[in-house]
Amino acid sequence: MTIPFLPDDSPFSEDQKSWLAGFYAGLHTQMLAGKKSSTSESQSTITAHILFGTQTGNSEGLAEDFAATLKAEGVNAVVASLDDVEVSALVEMNYVFLITSTYGEGEMPDNAQLFWDALKAADAPRLEHMHFSVLALGDTAYDGYCEAGKQFDLRFEQLGAKRLAARVDCDVDFEESADGWMASAREELAKHKPEDAGGPIPHSAAAAAKPAKSKWTRKNPFEAPVTVNHLLSGEGSAKEIRHYEFDLSNDGPNYVAGDALNIVPTNDPALVSEWLDYLGVSGDTAVSGKDKSLEELLFSQLEISTPSSEFIKAIAARTDDEHLQHIVDFNDKEAMEAYLWSKDALDIARLHPKARFSVDELIKLFKPLQHRAYSISSSSKMFADSVHLTIASVRYESHGRKHGGVASCFLADRVGNEKSKVFVSPNKSFRVPENNDVPMIMVGPGTGIAPFRAFLQERQAIGAKGYNWLFFGDQHEKTDFIYKDELAKMQSDGILNRLDLAFSRDQAEKIYVQTRMQEHAKDLYAALEEGGHFYVCGDASRMAKDVDRALHKVISEQAGLSSDGAMDYVNLMKKEKRYVRDVY
Repeated sequence: MTIPFLPDDSPFSEDQKSWLAGFYAGLHTQMLAGKKSSTSESQSTITAHILFGTQTGNSEGLAEDFAATLKAEGVNAVVASLDDVEVSALVEMNYVFLITSTYGEGEMPDNAQLFWDALKAADAPRLEHMHFSVLALGDTAYDGYCEAGKQFDLRFEQLGAKRLAARVDCDVDFEESADGWMASAREELAKHKPEDAGGPIPHSAAAAAKPAKSKWTRKNPFEAPVTVNHLLSGEGSAKEIRHYEFDLSNDGPNYVAGDALNIVPTNDPALVSEWLDYLGVSGDTAVSGKDKSLEELLFSQLEISTPSSEFIKAIAARTDDEHLQHIVDFNDKEAMEAYLWSKDALDIARLHPKARFSVDELIKLFKPLQHRAYSISSSSKMFADSVHLTIASVRYESHGRKHGGVASCFLADRVGNEKSKVFVSPNKSFRVPENNDVPMIMVGPGTGIAPFRAFLQERQAIGAKGYNWLFFGDQHEKTDFIYKDELAKMQSDGILNRLDLAFSRDQAEKIYVQTRMQEHAKDLYAALEEGGHFYVCGDASRMAKDVDRALHKVISEQAGLSSDGAMDYVNLMKKEKRYVRDVY
């Protein structure tokens, strides 16, 4: 049963159309409710829809885990990505559990945006019949913590849905909070289960329903020897880009091109020493409630470089820095970003000598040290016993000190030929096309080339015949053309059919990958019309947005569409999973 709709040329004003659309949606919901009430007695089980919004795969993994648990308890659990769900379908769902991450500074993840746009629209259907609960994943280090989940939770309520279990917001260490949410949701759902519903699925069947999981996780990482650490960028480059290879031959984790490899780093011993000097204590100092010494905690357990919001607030409260206090009091995001530029936590502490902390006080202001995720730059079909990464080492001098990226410099300087703790994060939405014959268009400047090196290897290994087109660039061709020889060989072997380069600073006028896209708009649109898949990897705040604007412009001009028409074209690509991004 579909919702009645008004033709675009119907003789009503926009306000009248909006009112009538809402009226029809409400009428449709009532009709469905009546239909369901007449059939509910014959139902022997309960159906729960578990919807997920994800950027890197964590929400999808949790959705699958939750579904497997519910199935083992006799619930018909249906898992779906938000970009596979029409908002109109919600009127036929009685129990909805939504798990979503938040992307960037409070934005919806890519696979949730279209669903959200429809849900917040004025003509979204009423959902009085629906019971729901939301699990939100986020990171308190970023503004807009768990904002996507909060928005979904509020909007469902506005549309009349009943909250089955309270929303739970999870920080980066989400496992315990997620388990608690699942337990609460299951308990509340059980209260709605029909009396004649079947019992739990037998143990063997329940086990079979569980999705296959790697034994190598954040809590149990694999120790992989680092066999290759090779400098890719040339002498004189403003960047230090390195190629790494990790040995997985001794029962290491499996991976697929498009996944991410997580590095579990330790902190720079020099930075640990500086913190000990700041505190004026020795490394073997005991910490209340901890079974490790202070030095051990600073080295491997705590985030001592990036300041937490709690740390900044504590500094502001103990100093007479009116500017910092104003930023904190008014939650001025832009001013805070400017203030933190080029500073780490120790810089901030040293800039405010009045703000002194005891060891126990300071430890509580540090967040747990987190893994860092990097796009895998190899195909397991070509490299079965190893995994490759392409990483730019973060280095700069500021406030009289040398600074380095926690994980990038851990790999570059300190691991050597020793083992690094790693685990894989699957990203099922970022894959080579299932159809081996369609074009694959890849936009990946700088280290954004990483997954596309893997994609090209993947297509070569499986013998795919589809056209492969790469847009790549950086600052200077002479020093920043990484994997130049590899790409040349792929071209000569017929794997890479087209390579368009954009080195921004080799001429007076800056040229970027989006510039090349517009220069070759006719060919690009033709490839999309042939069913081409369009991929982007790299910086989310600038490059990815510029590329998105260029894509809309290319489609608008080549297809003769308005801006709204081009948006519809791109949205259809997204729904068909032909426009996907791996951005950070």
